[in-house]
Amino acid sequence: MRRRRNAKIVATLGPASSDRATIQQLFEAGADVFRLNFSHGTHEDHKKRYDIVRDIERETGRPISVLADLQGPKLRIGTFANGPVQLQQDAPFQLRLKSDQAGDEAGVALPHPEIFAALRQGTDLLLDDGRIRLRVEKCGKEIADTRVITGGPLSDRKGVNVPDAVLPLSALTEKDRRDLDFALQLGVDWVALSFVQRPEDIREIKEIVDGRSRIIAKLEKPSAITHLEAIVRETDAVMVARGDLGVELPAEQVPAIQKRIVRTCRQQGRPVIVATQMLESMVSAPVPTRAEASDVATAIYDGADAVMLSAESASGKYPIAAVRMMDNIIVQTEADPFHRQELDASHTPPRPEVADAIGFAMRDVTRILRASATVAYTSSGNSALCMARERPEAPIIGMTPRLSTARQLALVWGVHAVLVHEVAGVTEMTDFATATARREGFAEAGQSIVISAGMPFGRAGTTNLLRVAKV
Repeated sequence: MRRRRNAKIVATLGPASSDRATIQQLFEAGADVFRLNFSHGTHEDHKKRYDIVRDIERETGRPISVLADLQGPKLRIGTFANGPVQLQQDAPFQLRLKSDQAGDEAGVALPHPEIFAALRQGTDLLLDDGRIRLRVEKCGKEIADTRVITGGPLSDRKGVNVPDAVLPLSALTEKDRRDLDFALQLGVDWVALSFVQRPEDIREIKEIVDGRSRIIAKLEKPSAITHLEAIVRETDAVMVARGDLGVELPAEQVPAIQKRIVRTCRQQGRPVIVATQMLESMVSAPVPTRAEASDVATAIYDGADAVMLSAESASGKYPIAAVRMMDNIIVQTEADPFHRQELDASHTPPRPEVADAIGFAMRDVTRILRASATVAYTSSGNSALCMARERPEAPIIGMTPRLSTARQLALVWGVHAVLVHEVAGVTEMTDFATATARREGFAEAGQSIVISAGMPFGRAGTTNLLRVAKV
């Protein structure tokens, strides 16, 4: 099943998409990657959905990627004695680390010592997805006296964000560690780490994963944007998680930050997913708003590797229609001549590395010869990633002898992953590449393809070969 587009679609599975028939239809409609959201559902739920995806993969013969999205640290206030309270602007409101009493209009429990450790006079706290804003006037180790800047209704266990501080906590909670262990036992291809604040967060999870999966850094904290380049260098891929990012930062700043993240990922050759509320109205309506369609198209014009559906496919009324709509938007956008102009205009020079130089040369050779396809013979996926970084005009066939690599490449821009056998030499690789390009419908007899690989074969990170072949 060849996709007629380069950008990929990530679809979240949930109550609306748990049975085999629906997941099969989601794949046929265009889903390339299925997301298991560990903020919801049980391990049993996720295993059932994972097994269905793998069954569909075996039936169709197409590698499918599975992404486990960890919940991350959820910071919440306590409860109120008599139900929701109404906070008035300029009124005092006290936050208490330890409290045996339920909250009221005067204050509430905040059972997170790491927040109190980071608070200073003048620090703002956002409650209930930013609907309530408090400003710290006085703080200690266990009590913070705040003033209500933006009031409104507040109920039990609403979330807390501290946009102005780097919180002294790990991005991995005990729940995350249990979920991560379970996801790795399942065999997921990607693990998304929530609320990344610094590169050390990525290094921490990498030590645990130990190469069993690839890591996605979810960028949803202002501190992550401060350390953007270092985080992108450390991780395998990035998700622009616009939900919490839009809570902790002014909404008007999010579009520019999204573009900056996508640009940085493209510079460093890291896959990047744009996520959250892309077709939000399709949770309850059969068609998106024009603004939502434009939002998806903007991510495609910027050159994002993938766009993601959350509640639209997990719990909405029209999961299949949402995937089909996203597929249609991507196809229409990529067919626009301006799309290619945008990709070329936003292209950045390669890094002074052999693999990047090969990818850059491949891009020019493909355009000059009007090659019908590019082929990356790759064990680790690195050759295909170097090709994808250049956003070539010809599609990329990622030939790999490793099923795990084929599945991971399902997320990467323009890559059609194909599982093949090990090859012994350049001649065999070339013959197999031309046969694969023809069999998969990318090239016809007499057309040219451009091949990249690493010598010696089977060694990760050795992309050093560029070859032109006739089909």
